[in-house]
Amino acid sequence: MIVDLNIGGVLIPGLLVLVFVALVATIAVIRLLVVAGIFRLFAYRPLVELATFTIIYGLLVQHLPSTGLFQ
Repeated sequence: MIVDLNIGGVLIPGLLVLVFVALVATIAVIRLLVVAGIFRLFAYRPLVELATFTIIYGLLVQHLPSTGLFQ
């Protein structure tokens, strides 16, 4: 189970923290794809960005609790 994050007495849901981490990682991956020139090959850019975010978020939700960081 992913626990809440306590910052100064304010509880922030653990999944919300993972959303922000996934968003930053998605931005980094998209920028790398643009620099490499691979992003030109895709026909519909917003769909690729959404799929990238979904994949990264799913991997974070699946694997971070097993590392002990969010238990």
